[in-house]
Amino acid sequence: MAKTAIVTGASRGIGRSIAKRLASDGFAVVVNYAGNGAQAQEVVNEIRDADGEALAVKADVSQPEEVEQLFKKTIESFGRVDVVVNNAGIMPLSQITKGDVDTFDKVIAINLRGTFLVLAQAAQNVAEGGRIIAFSSSVLAKSFPTYGPYIASKAGVEGMVPVLANELRGRNITVNAVAPGPTGTDLFLNGKTPYQIEQLSKLPPLERLGQPEDIANVVSFLAGPDGGWVNAQILRTNGGFA
Repeated sequence: MAKTAIVTGASRGIGRSIAKRLASDGFAVVVNYAGNGAQAQEVVNEIRDADGEALAVKADVSQPEEVEQLFKKTIESFGRVDVVVNNAGIMPLSQITKGDVDTFDKVIAINLRGTFLVLAQAAQNVAEGGRIIAFSSSVLAKSFPTYGPYIASKAGVEGMVPVLANELRGRNITVNAVAPGPTGTDLFLNGKTPYQIEQLSKLPPLERLGQPEDIANVVSFLAGPDGGWVNAQILRTNGGFA
């Protein structure tokens, strides 16, 4: 029986690249999405066209019942869960000085509460020897204006990762987070001018934006046989950005 990976937020961007990479690594992949079923099915079709196994499952990671169903459907379809990658996230920007509670609550609900719920289900369902991978962000080190709600949500994620690693002592399950720097996805590029994008691409010493495949490569490492001794870590996958 093939090992199985759940990738949340996998219909586009980094999540899409992760789903395709893990499928090429031999995992049956559950492509989770919140809204865009057509794009999620495209990912599934691309994986199947390459002789992989995949299934699209809709679930809002901020809703406990939907996250529970995501894991139930995975086990019903593939019999097991070996790797969970919680990549789902949003990044609306707002100055703290504005006191925009609606934006803050929305970001916390998806990015932090969503991570908490996915980690909880992963801890209950991942097989011995499995891997749990959360997503943070290298922007934590930069303290850019307008990133307050987003940075708060990701700081919370980084706090939970080593705690869960300790809670899973004795089960041979690793818990880590990947923290990308500026990466050329729609989520990142949306609302930025060409000048802003150029300036951000010059920040890493390697002087380019990351690509979704750069991040997927690191997830593949953590999920694969060579990543088994990495635990309770935040991997800042950013080309030296921070």
